[in-house]
Amino acid sequence: MGTETSSVDISEPLLVEDPHNNKREYLSEEVPEWKDQITIRGLVVSAVLGCLFCIITHKLNLTVGIIPSLNVAAGLLGFFFVKTWTGFLSKMGLFTKPFTRQENTVIQTCVVACYGLAFSGGFGSSLIAMDERTYELIGPDYPGNRAEDVKNPGLGWMIGFMFVVGFLGLFSLVPLRKVMVLDYKLTYPSGTATAMLINSFHTKTGAELAGNQVSQLGKYLSISFLWSCFKWFFSGIGDSCGFDNFPSFGLTLFKNTFYFDFSPTYVGCGLICPHIVNCSVFLGAIISWGFLWPFVSKHAGDWYPANLGSSDFKGLYGYKVFISIAIILGDGIYNLIKIILITAREMWRTSFKQNSLPVVTEVHASVVSSELQLEQKRRDEIFLKDRIPTWFAVSGYVGLAAISIATIPTIFPPLKWYLVLCTYILAPALAFCNSYGCGLTDWSLASTYGKIGLFIIAAAVGQNGGVIAGVASSAVMMSIVATAADLMQDFKTGYLTFSSAKSMFVSQLIGTAMGCIIAPLTFWMFWTAFDIGSPDGPYKAPYAVIFREMAILGVEGFSELPKHCLAMCAGFFVAALVINLLRDVIPKKFSQYIPIPMAMAVPFYIGAYFAVDMFIGTVILFVWERLNRKDAEDYSGAVASGLICGDGIWTIPSAVLSILRINPPICMYFGPSVSS
Repeated sequence: MGTETSSVDISEPLLVEDPHNNKREYLSEEVPEWKDQITIRGLVVSAVLGCLFCIITHKLNLTVGIIPSLNVAAGLLGFFFVKTWTGFLSKMGLFTKPFTRQENTVIQTCVVACYGLAFSGGFGSSLIAMDERTYELIGPDYPGNRAEDVKNPGLGWMIGFMFVVGFLGLFSLVPLRKVMVLDYKLTYPSGTATAMLINSFHTKTGAELAGNQVSQLGKYLSISFLWSCFKWFFSGIGDSCGFDNFPSFGLTLFKNTFYFDFSPTYVGCGLICPHIVNCSVFLGAIISWGFLWPFVSKHAGDWYPANLGSSDFKGLYGYKVFISIAIILGDGIYNLIKIILITAREMWRTSFKQNSLPVVTEVHASVVSSELQLEQKRRDEIFLKDRIPTWFAVSGYVGLAAISIATIPTIFPPLKWYLVLCTYILAPALAFCNSYGCGLTDWSLASTYGKIGLFIIAAAVGQNGGVIAGVASSAVMMSIVATAADLMQDFKTGYLTFSSAKSMFVSQLIGTAMGCIIAPLTFWMFWTAFDIGSPDGPYKAPYAVIFREMAILGVEGFSELPKHCLAMCAGFFVAALVINLLRDVIPKKFSQYIPIPMAMAVPFYIGAYFAVDMFIGTVILFVWERLNRKDAEDYSGAVASGLICGDGIWTIPSAVLSILRINPPICMYFGPSVSS
């Protein structure tokens, strides 16, 4: 699930300009050959960080489904590890190759490609939507939920599936790299920000700041790890003990999931995500758990049977899931149409009026014009120097598609070869739309494309296997569309850091290969150690239920929804469209305070506790910005990354303890006093 990042006017030549107007160091740097930009030490660091970020991504995916950008942490930790390694060898009297911005960019690219598969591969949504736990949670007697449509996770088939679908997105848009980056001058805000970060590391003043950022990251990583370890001792057996169930605001609000669970991960997410995202999540929690669900609960016995279990889709649980789906679909469809219209408009302007896209501002100051022209010319030469032949990209896509068409039906028999073929015929066009839109707005709609494919394939296959075919096709489409957008982001980063396009492509291939193995392995650790999918546990896997229900809706329609549920879903669907429209038509100074429907939808199903954590994170950041804005801008990302990474690292020993059946020694439980 993406997080909205607003586009701003950015002048590319200013991104790496020395703030003291000194002569730019990078203009005199020698740029290594593309093969020299990819080093053994860089790949080792990429593999280590890939493991860490896959674990973090899985944890977030299986708990709340919100994945903040971890690019700052990847860049910082990559810089720190290689600098530490080269410094150690230098003290030993051994010669080491200098650590260049190009090698730093390669590490960043590998890590992002690796942990990107942990999200786009469907481990928190499509793949476990097929499992037996999700089937039982929805109910064996639920119309359209068949026992035949069950496929439990298996390490072998998941690794194989990742290899046959993970690389297709990389080959789909390679021939268009010059068009997207040089001709259309798409900004790709995240890729541009990453380039700013890496370029700043490799200047004298930037290296000092990077050292301080790494220090802060390490400090809060240690605090987060030790706190998570401390919490474990009090978490007892089951899901009702410990700080994770601390009734911070009283027992009444605790019953409605309003409490602070002392999670460093969610507080860190609050520090990274924009204020409007955190406030939207918190507002969604207030609307749903503060008003809507208590109101629906009062009609138990009238709208639905009063004696149903907490996870029965014919009761309150059904309202939670289907209203969440309605908001997510409303937001996704609106933004899909918006991005298509923006893309068509800007391509028309570029083709017929020869205008630049509005998110890019050209600099024409006469004082620096010659230097800027020299800089851009050098960038263009380096970017175009090491060509990737078009025939190689086309043949790679066709060959991988042929292998995939033959392989996927053996993994998912209901997804016939001709349906996979149709998906791969449409995929490059959808990948282009997503990559172009991402370059304009920084919003990847990969999950929306996946959901649309899910509905179409599920409806086409019908009752005999439509659920499996739908959720499997969703994973295929998400993987292709997401990796294509990531590749173009990396090409933009490489362009701004004077890195070879070929080294970017090769490092994406290597990172994807790592992800095809690391992402399933780290997911398997969670699967074997924890109770994944339990509605009362910490790893609820919310999108597993949502994706399976979407597939069932595609097959069966809306006939089995609880009373008034369809009308409420329609209302929230329209509300999501209207809110998005207001965000776009109202002036920026007002629209920046209008909530984001996609972010509001998440707590409707999961609960309010993580929204409280994220809101606390955004309050901390808000106060920090008021006290010292520069420090907040310099160090908030590092502090947040440390909190997230420390808690993520604790997951590894926690999983080992769980596998060995070593339980926490103490259960800290809160309840009403005896007199109450």
